[in-house]
Amino acid sequence: MVGQSSWLPLAWPESTATRWHLHLWLLQSGIVLQKYEMAEIGVGAYGTVYKARDPHSGHFVALRSVRVPSGGGAVGGLPISFVREVALLQRLEAFEHPNVVRLMDVLTLVFEHVDQDLRTHLDKGPPPENILVTNGGTVKLAAFGLARIHSYQMALTPMVVTVWYRAPEVLLQSTYATPVDMWSVGCIFTEMFHRKPLFCGNSEADQLGKIFDLIGLPPEDDWTREVSLPQGAFSPRGPRPVQSVVPELEESGAQLLLEMLTFNPHKRISAFQALQQSYLHKAEGDAE
Repeated sequence: MVGQSSWLPLAWPESTATRWHLHLWLLQSGIVLQKYEMAEIGVGAYGTVYKARDPHSGHFVALRSVRVPSGGGAVGGLPISFVREVALLQRLEAFEHPNVVRLMDVLTLVFEHVDQDLRTHLDKGPPPENILVTNGGTVKLAAFGLARIHSYQMALTPMVVTVWYRAPEVLLQSTYATPVDMWSVGCIFTEMFHRKPLFCGNSEADQLGKIFDLIGLPPEDDWTREVSLPQGAFSPRGPRPVQSVVPELEESGAQLLLEMLTFNPHKRISAFQALQQSYLHKAEGDAE
C-alpha cells in the first residue's frame, strides 16, 4: 500500500497531456487523489461517486472514479461512454448553461456537487437520479455517457436505457430524434405526482401494451411502416383519462402531459412549446 507521497505536486502541471497521464497513473496505482477530502455517496454503472471538498478553496465537488472494463468497448482502456461524456461536457462548457452539471476536472471526473436528485422525491428509476436539484431549486442534468450532439433529422443508434422511459418509436425500433426526450420528460413528470414509474413493462412489447392502456391504440396513420411490430399486434383500446392515473393533476397539467405522451413524434410537443403552456407559468406564479 502506498502511503502519503511527498512527490505529489501541490499544483497540477501546466501541460494538458502531462496532467492527463499523471491522473491516469495515480488511478492505476490505486492512489486516491489527495487534492480532495472525500466520502463515498453512491455506486453507479460506470464507477463510484464521491462527495469531495477541496481543502484549499472549501468548495464541494462530486468525483466519479471510472471503472475500466476488462473486455471490449474501451478506447485506450477507457469506456467509450466515458470518452464521449468528457468530450461532450467540454463542448458544453462554453455555454455555461445553468441546467447542465459542470465538468471541472479529468481523469477522475470532477463535477460540481449538487445536493440531491429527483430520486430523493421519487421511489426509483434511472432517469430521475440523473436529474439533479440544488438546495436553491436549480435543476441540472448529469450523466452524459449516452448523450449525442445532433439535429432533429439525424438518425441515431438504438438507445441503451431502461425500457420504462423509452418513447414508442424506440420501442418499435424505428428511427428517432429529439422528441424521445419529451416522452421521457412526460414519464418523469407523472412520476413526480404518482411517486412511482408510470409504465413498468418487462419487455418492449409489454411496455407498448402498458402505454396503449393509457393513451389508447394509435390510429394506423400514426404508425410508421418501418417498425418491429405492426399495429395489428395489439388489441384495440381507447384512451383512459389522465386523472385516473394522476388525480392530483389539474386540467391544464393533464393536457400538457397528453401532449408529451403523444405516440406520433412529429405531433409530440417540443420543449419550447411546453415552456409556453399555461400550467408551467401558473406553477411559476405559485412558487413566487
